[in-house]
Amino acid sequence: MDFLLLEWVGKPVWMWLGFLAIVFALLAFDLGVLHKEDKEMGIAESLWLSAFYIGFAMLYGGAIWWAYEAGHIATEDGTHAGVTYFTGFFIEKALSIDNVFVISLIFGFFAIPRKYQYRALVWGIIAVIVLRGIMIGVGAALVQEYDWLLFIFGAFLIGTGIKMMVVPEGDSDISKNPVVRFLKRHMRVTDQLHDQKFFVRQPDPKTGKMVAWATPLFLALVVINLADLVFAVDSVPAIFAITTDTFIVYTANIMAILGLRALYFALSAMVHRFHYLKYALAMVLVFIGAKIFWNQIFGKVDPAISLGVTAALIAGGIAYSLWKTRGAPPAPNALVAEKEAIERAG
Repeated sequence: MDFLLLEWVGKPVWMWLGFLAIVFALLAFDLGVLHKEDKEMGIAESLWLSAFYIGFAMLYGGAIWWAYEAGHIATEDGTHAGVTYFTGFFIEKALSIDNVFVISLIFGFFAIPRKYQYRALVWGIIAVIVLRGIMIGVGAALVQEYDWLLFIFGAFLIGTGIKMMVVPEGDSDISKNPVVRFLKRHMRVTDQLHDQKFFVRQPDPKTGKMVAWATPLFLALVVINLADLVFAVDSVPAIFAITTDTFIVYTANIMAILGLRALYFALSAMVHRFHYLKYALAMVLVFIGAKIFWNQIFGKVDPAISLGVTAALIAGGIAYSLWKTRGAPPAPNALVAEKEAIERAG
């Protein structure tokens, strides 16, 4: 058992295995107990389950904070483990809200009924755990080897933030997505869903032999995870700007994403209420990007200041959005997507 004490990417192996065990235990409880049968999740259940995940993430962050204060763990860059965890968690959580509208469009395009959506999202977390791990691991190795990359991260975050403020959103027609077109050209895809199955065996129309076919649920899962990778291009550099400790970056990312899947069903019904949040997120990205340059030239900003500014901007953006859009009806395109999904699902 000595290998558990060996260091891997800056932390003992037991810490990594312990965190992954917690994550998979939560997923097993979620899928095997709470959602053993496919059913449509209501807004109330979505909020309660999300509150559970957020509460668990807070408790985990509290444990990280206590362990750092007690001297049981240290960070690779000397930052406060607890402060950087919570800062990274809030940033990732807020940036992930933008995913909700995209996920809703994807489900609508592939006509996925709401009772199958949660299972697809939870299985997608497994892919996220692996893909985010690869991205963060590669990013950490590059930053440690070439610390000047932080300046590129900073410039990228500032540029992304400015773009979010001044450039209107692009075309959201999923049918024009090159990934969707590629998958449909190179895979056998059934016309109808087969409950919660990702693959089924059906006769090939040319040969008559039984072959594997992907279902629309599998295509939706693939496209959602590819979309998550696109969003990670913003969120991962943002957290690296807070800390370069790989363990803190990874755990904050995964804890934020775990709860987002549960919160999706409540947010998808009111995503139109968060229209102005993107401007707050843009300011967060600009602030974090500018902080990188300040840290490298003048010295590190107090992590508590970063946490306070980040939390204030995000909370202010949410509050202003809810106030400004009070009484606003759901976005027309969201209603159309939902209606078309119902019609195509039969």
